[in-house]
Amino acid sequence: MGSATYDFSRKPIPVPPVETKFRTIKTPIPCEGTDELICELEKYESRSMQGQIPIIWDRAEDFNVYDIAGNKWIDFTSTIFVTNCGHGNPEVIKAVKKVLDKPLLHTYAYANKERVEYLKALIEFAGNGFEKAFLLSAGTEATEAAVKLMRMHGQKTNPGKVGVICIEGNWHGRTMGAQMLSSNVQQKEWVGYTDPNIFHIPFPYPWDERSPEEIFNEGINSLKSKGIDFRKDICGVMLETFQGWGAVFYPKEYVKLMEKFCRENDILLTFDEMQSGFARTGKKFGYELYEVKADLLCVGKGMGGGFSISGVIGKTEIMDLPEIGNMSSTHSANPVVCSAAKASLDYITENNLVEKTFEKGKLFHEELNKIKEQFSEQISYVLGEGLLAAIHFKNPKNNEPDGLFASKLSELCMQKGLLVVHTGRESVKLAPPLTICTEALLEGIEVIREAMIELNED
Repeated sequence: MGSATYDFSRKPIPVPPVETKFRTIKTPIPCEGTDELICELEKYESRSMQGQIPIIWDRAEDFNVYDIAGNKWIDFTSTIFVTNCGHGNPEVIKAVKKVLDKPLLHTYAYANKERVEYLKALIEFAGNGFEKAFLLSAGTEATEAAVKLMRMHGQKTNPGKVGVICIEGNWHGRTMGAQMLSSNVQQKEWVGYTDPNIFHIPFPYPWDERSPEEIFNEGINSLKSKGIDFRKDICGVMLETFQGWGAVFYPKEYVKLMEKFCRENDILLTFDEMQSGFARTGKKFGYELYEVKADLLCVGKGMGGGFSISGVIGKTEIMDLPEIGNMSSTHSANPVVCSAAKASLDYITENNLVEKTFEKGKLFHEELNKIKEQFSEQISYVLGEGLLAAIHFKNPKNNEPDGLFASKLSELCMQKGLLVVHTGRESVKLAPPLTICTEALLEGIEVIREAMIELNED
């Protein structure tokens, strides 16, 4: 997998100063006080939250992040695909303040006006036959809720129709059910057992020499050889719209084959849209790239403009399967997050972010591929859609995945005023807020080029 252990320096390192319209680096990086604050955090917080690029975020506006010393970065992370409509979006803040000033913070499952307005807007935005949604707080809750809905739908026709087909290498969250959906064996060892009704088949990676049809058929036939009757045993398929670590999308042919398979066997087709939803790929939702019809969408991250909200969207006949009170959540759908999500959705719609992201995305990938051509011996792939990309690195000596180089690049970009997503693997992910201007987008890409040149001079 090309993963590499890499310890980012938390001690201030003198670096060349930077002063542009969009970046300011005026101190050693990380700045003084960073290590002390992180050490204090480590005293009280589980170490599972550690390991990120060592910056103490002080404030963030639109596509810029500032640390406690006033250094300013172009953000190519969107805090892992959350701030699609920009950090601290004024319309989101305005909407939240309006609710706070009532004051109204929480209503449990009791109705509130903000919830009504948001759900109506969300269903209208989703379109394509989607009729109802169930709101939650975190993405992993949404994927688990989708499993519940798929299994309840299957059990209408056969009590044993509870099997779920997932894809190797996909990721769906950190709670128990979500980790069982994911295929990383090591990360779910803590569970102590596996769900015998969750099955995994191969992902059609672009470096796989087989055709998408061959990969699909191999996966389906492997399940058939185990005696699985798809019509009687399988209730749903869960697809992560793209593999997060490397922005790896499926070939369209593969997903179309999966859709056909689902329709033939009365199986629900569900997409985990956590990282791909709300205009990120140049579509409202990423599954639209495959030109198929989804039964359920699991959404979150970019949904709330920075506030914690997630959900499942589907047809009434599926969403209303649980009885009253059988599927609810204490903090979800509270008026604060619903007002933030509504303002974020309105901003995406009113500012045509779907169309603008599609256009900016073409430029984004065109320029990134120029870097790939320049460093063809070190870059194996530039993958992604819209304002989402991943650069995959290889060691030119043996063509093996090079996670160490990706980590070094992440750190050098930080020192130059650009934040990228450090995956810990052979990839660096890039996902700026969709509000980023073209000039800043191109400047961020140029920082990556500069960092590549400098690392190769060492």
